[in-house]
Amino acid sequence: MLQTDTYRHKGMRRLLVEELRSRGLFSEEVLETFQRVPRHFFLDKAFEEWAYQDKPFPIGHEQTISQPYTVALMTQHLAVKKREKVLEIGTGSGFQAAILASLGGRIYTIERVRALYLSSKSLLKEMKFSNIQSFYKDGYLGLPEFAPFDKIIVTAGAPEVPSLLPKQLSIGGIMLVPTGIETQRLLKIVRTGENSWETKDLGEAKFVPFLAGTRPS
Repeated sequence: MLQTDTYRHKGMRRLLVEELRSRGLFSEEVLETFQRVPRHFFLDKAFEEWAYQDKPFPIGHEQTISQPYTVALMTQHLAVKKREKVLEIGTGSGFQAAILASLGGRIYTIERVRALYLSSKSLLKEMKFSNIQSFYKDGYLGLPEFAPFDKIIVTAGAPEVPSLLPKQLSIGGIMLVPTGIETQRLLKIVRTGENSWETKDLGEAKFVPFLAGTRPS
């Protein structure tokens, strides 16, 4: 059952949005989406008081919900337009998928931890996100059966760019992926042709590790 979204929650959300706005990095469209999506729905009720702080929080299974700044930055660089097909690797709590779906994208999201897959799928369905499809799979494989995608977003840090994912982009499509072992860099990859891609380094990043395979519990 969904938590309630009170005037107090909405007020805390407004303060978070103003904090993000003060950075001068985000479009009004992205900021309005953060105002619409209740982040506390995606956290354990024990963390409800801190849901609108600009901090990551644990969601169990050695995973976290990213800090709002990170989600906003990824969302800004991905620039999702209505009806675009978006592949997300690492559903986690489901918050990033909800933000992208609120922008009008058609979201295909993969989670490797079964418990998180089940909980996020149930929550997103309860929130009436009909434009999100959830999959319990190995994210390194992507979803070739649904490719090509206009956008791909990876929300875990890979040692290097997973070889199969850039090939699932449409020509002109954008992929965001954090890479590195000791330190991570957020890369923006644009597919420029059938066999060509351009890569831009967007700066330092910090994500949980991108692991292969699935985890049944």
